Amino acid sequence: MRPVHFYASALASAVLGLALTAPVHAQDKPAKVPAPKGAVPADVRARVVAKLPGARPEDVAQSPVPGLYEVTIGGTIVYVSADGRHLVTGNVYDLETQVNLTSARRSAVRAKALAAAREDQMITFGPASSKMTVTVFTDIDCGFCRRFHNQIAEMNKAGVRVRYMMFPRTGPGTESWRKAEAVWCSKDRRDALTRAKKGEELKTKSCAEAESIKTQWAFGEDLGVEGTPAIFTQTGDYIGGFMTPDQLVQAIQETQRAATAAR
Repeated sequence: MRPVHFYASALASAVLGLALTAPVHAQDKPAKVPAPKGAVPADVRARVVAKLPGARPEDVAQSPVPGLYEVTIGGTIVYVSADGRHLVTGNVYDLETQVNLTSARRSAVRAKALAAAREDQMITFGPASSKMTVTVFTDIDCGFCRRFHNQIAEMNKAGVRVRYMMFPRTGPGTESWRKAEAVWCSKDRRDALTRAKKGEELKTKSCAEAESIKTQWAFGEDLGVEGTPAIFTQTGDYIGGFMTPDQLVQAIQETQRAATAAR
């Protein structure tokens, strides 16, 4: 059976394809979309969970479409038929309201997952009192990640707190992964990350705590990360890659206003 990350990757591809082909009038609109309600038969839960590795019974809920059930895995949303045979990825639109129901639910699921993520699994820059916080999946060797980090002081000054999680794009056992482990095994991870992003070779040995990189990487895949830097807001919005401090502040404020308007 496919690992759960397969479905996250498949979903991300499907979402991109739909976004490129969706009609102009079906634009995403900020909307408060509550979690699906209604009992899910125990036999349906059992069949769905049996077919989707990583899914739990409580991850299965009613969906807006009769005959399909919503399944949340990490920050990923898919739809599965009652017999557990058919899986649908992509966005569900309400044509009456022109609201992207999947996008709203996906953001809510991501926001919950990000809020629950342990900060000892992150490298944080900026005070906890900041009104704007982003979680950024980063790769030591990524050029845009380095450019992003070069502006970290300006971002903090602008009121943005940055929570980094490691996402070596080349995967386990590669040079980028080893560099991420070297940062994680350093006594001062913040300083080590900054030095590594400047191209400095860290002379740190491996450590048991480096297993955390696997957790961070898997979490990123579950959220749909495909490239770095991958920036997520507290509202669960995936706002893209490299940004200047001004662009980042503007993007965060736009997601905050949309979330407020949807309440």
